Amino acid sequence: MKGKADSSSKRLETVEPIGKRVLIRKDLDKRITKVGIHLPAKMEIPTITGRVIAVSALVERDEDYPIRKYDRVLFNPRSAVPVDFEGDNRLFVVNIEDLVAIFRTSSNEDDRGG
Repeated sequence: MKGKADSSSKRLETVEPIGKRVLIRKDLDKRITKVGIHLPAKMEIPTITGRVIAVSALVERDEDYPIRKYDRVLFNPRSAVPVDFEGDNRLFVVNIEDLVAIFRTSSNEDDRGG
């Protein structure tokens, strides 16, 4: 019996968003702007960036939402639900409607239209 308990305690717990939601790992907060201005620690930023680490099945099947796992996104954190899953508290479940933008890279071929 002991072996059975040991194998169940080694299960990996995951977070799977449901409905029209994604799970995002928030990027680390930057405290210095590109021009060297130091931001106060308590400054509230209205939108933040992060990396999508899980997409709900509903969003994944919907062609209207071009969101995929590992996309870097800009999102509004006001209605994001923090997930107390890791010690650094950087995981958020975010409604798909609260995603503001997706960061995409293009190759030179795309820029030339070919």
